[in-house]
Amino acid sequence: MLGRSSNGCGATIGVMPRCDFRCTGCYLSTDANRVPGLSLDDVKRQLDRLRAHLGERGNLQLTDGEVLLRPEQEVIEIVRYARGIGLEPMLMTHGDGLRKRPGLLERLMIEAGLEEVGIHVDTTQRGRAGSAYRLATDENELEPLRDEFAALLRCARERTGRPIRAATLMTITRDNLASVPGVIHWVQRNADVFRMISFQPVAIVGRTRRGLGTIRADDLWEKIFEALAPSGYPVDRLRGARMWLGHPDCNQHLVGLVSRQHGARPRFHPIRAPDDHVDTEVVDTILDRFGRVSFKGDGLPEKVARIAGLAVRAPALAATRAGPFARHWLRRFDVERPWRFVGRLVTGRASVHQLTIVSHHFMSTAEALTPRGRERMELCVFHVPVGNRMISMCEANALGLREQLYVELAGHGETPRQRDQVSSTTVRAVVHGG
Repeated sequence: MLGRSSNGCGATIGVMPRCDFRCTGCYLSTDANRVPGLSLDDVKRQLDRLRAHLGERGNLQLTDGEVLLRPEQEVIEIVRYARGIGLEPMLMTHGDGLRKRPGLLERLMIEAGLEEVGIHVDTTQRGRAGSAYRLATDENELEPLRDEFAALLRCARERTGRPIRAATLMTITRDNLASVPGVIHWVQRNADVFRMISFQPVAIVGRTRRGLGTIRADDLWEKIFEALAPSGYPVDRLRGARMWLGHPDCNQHLVGLVSRQHGARPRFHPIRAPDDHVDTEVVDTILDRFGRVSFKGDGLPEKVARIAGLAVRAPALAATRAGPFARHWLRRFDVERPWRFVGRLVTGRASVHQLTIVSHHFMSTAEALTPRGRERMELCVFHVPVGNRMISMCEANALGLREQLYVELAGHGETPRQRDQVSSTTVRAVVHGG
């Protein structure tokens, strides 16, 4: 899907290397908590590089430790600057800062224009506020916490009158793999605020505890399909509906719509089922002709205007395909009485929300050094700026470049230009085996 529906993603590095958690799966280096964050000017220079790389409305993750440990006004300034230069920043956090500081999320939305947040919740985390969560060993124990975050997001949206889209992230180990179906069911019930769930099988890098085990992509996806089976789609159909970005070993995702009617369990419908000729013809035609068009950041007037513009650009497509495609989907939502579903939608007794299920597979050092690993890094779509280059996140995590950057930040007094020169030399040496 690279270039058809996405330009990939970028992330900051060094913005706030520190974290107040001690998670068993953590990609920061062992010295991270002794490393100062970049100055605001250096952060802005990094954002400028990311903007040049990602383009207009590029997907940006504000990450690297717990960014909310920076002073609130600095976080607001960073988000505001990112949006001001045309990026779409998602603030990545474990979420406790939002729980402990009521009103912070609303400030970020109003003063900085934040519209996206990624909240990481799973049993590998250690240090969370609340005795029920601090040492949780079962993902079911964390469901009330997930409910708390969902309520916090809904409340912020209602209080500010502004949009907020959320993703939830979950590190996957041998211990919590069996819990994946339950978390999928939860996110389906809360798809009105959580538009994405990202599963990240643990990689043995940084200060990740050895012994957590490696998880194969197929094993993870079988658990995902197990959760989606009650929606009525055969597993083979769901398998074929997956897409990928860059390298299929790295990023796989399943895009769909969650429909829900009063008194019934949510149902997931893949957006492009390969054995459905109506789906493939219409979706592929739209991707081929308009895949680069983005609705991110649009309010309702902009969305309506953009859709109208696409219809004007392709009148035959709009005239001949839009109606049948809409009826086709209504029958998916309610096979027996499709128009009944429309009535329920209008009266609030039914809802439809987009949900994207992602598996993101980072590499260990051993994996990264194999020919397959180098191939994956060459095709990477998730980059961070280190020195004067954009490098893959796995180069940063698995090949020691994050640690090198942290050493440089820890107190040698280099200027930004000197740091760029040192980091660039390090990148070339590691990647080319020097």
